[in-house]
Amino acid sequence: MSKHLNYPVGLRAVTDRNQRLREALAAETLLMAPGCFDCLSAKLVAKAGFSAAYITGSGVSMSTIGAPDMGVISFSEVIDRARRIADCVNIPLICDADTGYGGPINVIRTVQEFERAGLSAIQIEDQVWPKKCGHEPGRKLVSIAEMVGRIKAAVDARVDEDFVVVARTDARSSHGIDEAIERAARYQEAGADVLFVESPETKEEMAEINRQLKAPTLANMVEGGRTPLANVTELQSLGYSLAIYPNSLTRLFAFQGARMLAALHATGTTDGFKDEMLDHRALWDLFDYPEWTALEERFS
Repeated sequence: MSKHLNYPVGLRAVTDRNQRLREALAAETLLMAPGCFDCLSAKLVAKAGFSAAYITGSGVSMSTIGAPDMGVISFSEVIDRARRIADCVNIPLICDADTGYGGPINVIRTVQEFERAGLSAIQIEDQVWPKKCGHEPGRKLVSIAEMVGRIKAAVDARVDEDFVVVARTDARSSHGIDEAIERAARYQEAGADVLFVESPETKEEMAEINRQLKAPTLANMVEGGRTPLANVTELQSLGYSLAIYPNSLTRLFAFQGARMLAALHATGTTDGFKDEMLDHRALWDLFDYPEWTALEERFS
């Protein structure tokens, strides 16, 4: 047993996350993974009691370099942010890795770096690089053979067999639901653990995805996106094993932040928003301040 178990999360190693994610995906209840993009949002997800979080590529792009989800952000910027998030929470993390950042060798390096960083799952999609958001037009696909190569490289590269490979297809919007399902089935044959058919446009399509595919599937809940929103009970009845909420926090932060700043600009004070904020102590406690200070005092 590690002698560092009483250290704050940010200072201790977490070694069982991959296994916990596998077990959660195999459970009868649907796994919810809210999106996060930095340590603050990840802490909120973990403290709320969720068993996993999803590191959103678009959220990381917007918060790191101020760019929309258009394949502008680099591998090094994503892995740096993902590593920092993995250090600050102990729940399993599923990370959006876009197309894997290049050819098979790049995919291998991406998987190995993400696994070493403490992530438990990687999501790879079948778009051409630079990719686009899965709920925006203009997405272009690589061939099935090229994506199969990406999946095989990812599966071969992982060290821990419990590390999860999520295969996403963006075929629905441009090629129809039938090709999207066919592609997902091919990606399962290549070794993908979880299948992600992006942007189905009706609940009937969502049900059809799960009737035809025989692996755990992922539902992407995007407020204002192409896919109808459904609650956990309905998603589970449709056959999904995992649901992500990539930018729910991003949208809320932006909306509420804009409201507060407008009020501050108009009134010259934040007093009207005091009851809608964490106060000083609550914010510090979110980041385990008592545990950090206790550890410091232990060696002072």
